Amino acid sequence: MEPQQHLFYIIEIHLSIPFFKNEVKMKDNIFIAVSGGTGSGKTTVVRSLLKKFPQKIAVLYQDNYYKENDSIPPEKRALLNYDCPEAFDTELFIKHISDLKHGKKVLCPKYDFTAHNRSKEKISVIPQKVIIAEGILVLSDKRIRDLADVKIFIDCDADVRLLRRIRRDTKFRGRSLESVANQYLATVKPMHEKHIEPAKKYADIIINNGGKNKPALDMLCKYVESLL
Repeated sequence: MEPQQHLFYIIEIHLSIPFFKNEVKMKDNIFIAVSGGTGSGKTTVVRSLLKKFPQKIAVLYQDNYYKENDSIPPEKRALLNYDCPEAFDTELFIKHISDLKHGKKVLCPKYDFTAHNRSKEKISVIPQKVIIAEGILVLSDKRIRDLADVKIFIDCDADVRLLRRIRRDTKFRGRSLESVANQYLATVKPMHEKHIEPAKKYADIIINNGGKNKPALDMLCKYVESLL
């Protein structure tokens, strides 16, 4: 099935979800949860929304909520499993989502991927009409799903995701090709199959090919525009 056909099929079978109901528009804000595997295009989709609606969307990136690893030597940090639920400070992540939904500004942590640890910096996030949480395990946690008004899963072939991860990690995160390959086989792939892929069943909308799926992005932008 072609991506565009798949997109409209998903819409057809989910016409009853709140995404398409008027009562969603009556809320003070709307919380959209965006998930998908590494390199699937989650960030591209979110950035497309931010570009089209600047200063009208608040975003929390789950990647910034990796736990502090100050007590672990740098060489051992690289060997940790960063794709399991235990790697994240999910309690803080959920608290910040809730705070934004209640109109409170949050100071979220900032993660330094080159050091495998949190930075000393904080990121100020101001509440907006549309609040987005993006990350690999956003739909894997029931507490986050229960907060979400709309749940989106970005789907993409595994080989494409792997190639994107290699390019990103070697170019921007100071990793070697060997380290990326080892991490992918040891933790990324197994955790995707255990935690991320099964969460796709909870999605209201499934978008194939991430930022490359223009019909899906157009649909999403029109919906967000209706809220703003």
